[in-house]
Amino acid sequence: MSVARVAEELDTARLNSPEDLEAYRERLLSERDPDRPMIIVCHGTGCLANGSPKVADALRNAIEAAGIDATVVPEIKTTGCHGFCSRGPLVIMQPSGIFYQKVSPGDAEEIVQTTLVEGKPVERLLYQDERSGETIVHDHEIPFYKYQHRIVMRHIGKIDPTDIRDTIAAGGYTALSKALTMTPEEVVTAVEKSGLRGRGGAGFPTGRKWRTAMKAVEKKGGPVYVVVNGDEGDPGAFMDRTLMEGDPHALLEGLIIGAYGIGSNQGFIYVRTEYPLAIRHLNMAMAQARALGLLGENILGSGFNFDIQINRGAGAFVCGESTALFTSIEGRAGEPRPKYVRSAEEGLWGKPTVLNNVETWCNVPLIIENGADWYASLGVPSSTGTKVFSLVGKVNNVGLVEVPMGMPMVDLVEKIGGGVPGADKYKAVQTGGPSGGCLPYDKRDTPVDFDSLTKAGSMMGSGGMIVMDEKDCPVDVARYFLHFLEDESCGKCLPCRLGLKAMIEFLDRFAEGKGSMEDIEALESLAQAVQDGALCALGGSAPNPVLTTLRYFRHEYEAHIKDHRCPAGVCKALITYSIDPDKCTGCMLCARNCPQNCITGEKKKPHTIDASKCIRCGVCLDGCKFGAIVVQ
Repeated sequence: MSVARVAEELDTARLNSPEDLEAYRERLLSERDPDRPMIIVCHGTGCLANGSPKVADALRNAIEAAGIDATVVPEIKTTGCHGFCSRGPLVIMQPSGIFYQKVSPGDAEEIVQTTLVEGKPVERLLYQDERSGETIVHDHEIPFYKYQHRIVMRHIGKIDPTDIRDTIAAGGYTALSKALTMTPEEVVTAVEKSGLRGRGGAGFPTGRKWRTAMKAVEKKGGPVYVVVNGDEGDPGAFMDRTLMEGDPHALLEGLIIGAYGIGSNQGFIYVRTEYPLAIRHLNMAMAQARALGLLGENILGSGFNFDIQINRGAGAFVCGESTALFTSIEGRAGEPRPKYVRSAEEGLWGKPTVLNNVETWCNVPLIIENGADWYASLGVPSSTGTKVFSLVGKVNNVGLVEVPMGMPMVDLVEKIGGGVPGADKYKAVQTGGPSGGCLPYDKRDTPVDFDSLTKAGSMMGSGGMIVMDEKDCPVDVARYFLHFLEDESCGKCLPCRLGLKAMIEFLDRFAEGKGSMEDIEALESLAQAVQDGALCALGGSAPNPVLTTLRYFRHEYEAHIKDHRCPAGVCKALITYSIDPDKCTGCMLCARNCPQNCITGEKKKPHTIDASKCIRCGVCLDGCKFGAIVVQ
C-alpha cells in the first residue's frame, strides 16, 4: 500500500515536527471517549490458535442480537498477547477489569447478557487460584499479574498493534520526539548511565556497545548499521515474538532512537520466518510510521534520515549468534566466524554494527522518556531495569512475565507462576534456554539477574525459564537439550561438531544404566573442553545443562550407573510399570488405551501388566484416575 494511501487511512498529513506529533496525539485523545465500555480480546499467537477470532466475532454478534443501546455499545478491541497463555482465549471487560479465561464462542451470549446487560460477572469464566481456591474477578488482583512490573510490556494487551493511532494515543513516539531535541551524544550517554545490558543473553552493556560503534565511525568512517536480533529460537521462549506482535512500534521507536544516537541511516530486523504474525505487524507498523513521517526521510522534520529492512531467517538456531546472523543478512550461509574484532567495530559488510535483541531495543524509549536515573533505580545495580521471561513447564500459571531484575527465583515461580501442580515445591528451573543451566530448589533464593545466575552456573539467556518437578530426570533433560543443540550446530568447529556428539553418547549410556563412575568425570572434563574450545557462543554454552545437572544432581547420575535406577522414573531402560492391586478398581481404562495390549484383567477386579510386552509409553499412568499405576 502506498504511503499516501496509508496516510489517508490515518486521517492526517505527514507530521513534520514534534509539535505536529503532539497535536495529532491530542486530537486522537479528544476523539476517544474514555468512559466508553470496551471488551478486549487477546489476539496473540496462543489465543489465535485457541480460536480468539471466533470469540471476538461471537461477541459482536451477541451484542447486536441483544439490541443494546447504540450509545453504550462497547468497542471490541483485539490486542497482542496478554501473557497468561495457559488461560487463553482471554477476554477483559473495561473499565471494570473483569477477567475471563478460556472463553469460547459459545460463552459470548452469556457474557453479553450477564455482564453487559445485568452488570454481573460470569462466575464460571473467572480465574480460580489453584492453591487457595479463591475466585478472582479483576485482572490486576490475579497473582500472575499482581506481582509483575510491566514497563516494556506496558502497552501490550491495551493497544491494537495494527493501528499506530492506538500507539500514539498511548504515548508512543514521545521518546523519539524528545530524542530528536537532544544531541546524539546525549542519547548515547543516557543509555550508558541507565545501566541497560543486552537482553539477548550475553548481558553486554548496551551503551558501551553504542559508544564503541561511534568511535569506530570516527576512526574508520561509515556507514554504521543498527540491527535487531529477532531470531528467537530457544525451546519454550516467546518473549521477542510477543513484543514484535503486540507492540511493534516500541521496537521501531527504540531502533530509530538508537540509529539517531550513533548516526546510522539503515537498520535491519532479522526475524525467523516461523513468526509470520510478527512480520505482518512489523510491516504494517513500518508502513504507518513512514506515512506519518516517523520513519524514512527527514523524520519529524529533524533532517535525520533512517529506514528499516526486514530480513527473514530460515529457522537456524545458530543464526541467533551475532556473526552467523550477519553472514545470513549478507546473503551467505549462516555460519559463525571468529570474533577477532567486535561487531561494533566490524560487523555487517565489515562496517561498524550495533546488534541488540528485540527486548533491548524496546527498553530504549523508556530510558529517553523517563530518564537514565529512573531506569537505573529499577532492578539491582549490576542489572538495572526489568526482564521479560517466558515461564513454562511444570507450573500452574504458564505465560509471559515481566519482573524487576533481582527478584528471587522462588518468588517468580511460586508467586507469579502459582507453583507446581500437585506439589509443594519445584525440583529445578532451567534458565537461559537450551544453553542455560538447571538450578535446584536449594538455589531458590538466587536473584534473577545476570551476575547471580552466572555465579550459580546458569545464565540469563534471552529469558527462557522452564520449571521442572520430581518427574523430570536431570540426565534426560541434559540429553534433550544436547540433542537440540547438536541438531542446530553448524558443525564448523570441531569442539562443537564432535564434542556434543560425544557428550550425548555418555548420556545415552547413563540413561540405559550403563557406564562407570569414571565416565562421569570424563563427561565433566569433555564438557569443560567444549566450553573452552568452541568457536561461538552456541558451542561455548552448550555444555551448561550437563555441567549444572552434574553439579546439583550428581546423585541421580550415580543412581543411573550404580543402582541401574532412574529416580524420576523417566529413562525407559531403567523403569518398570506395574499395577497396585489395592488401588486398582478394575475400570479397564488402562487396558483399553494400552497400545501393546499388555494389560489384562476382569472388570471391577485388579489388573496386571505384562512387563515383557510393556514399552513404558506412560499411557496407563496418564489415564489412571486412581493412582494405581506404579513406576519403579
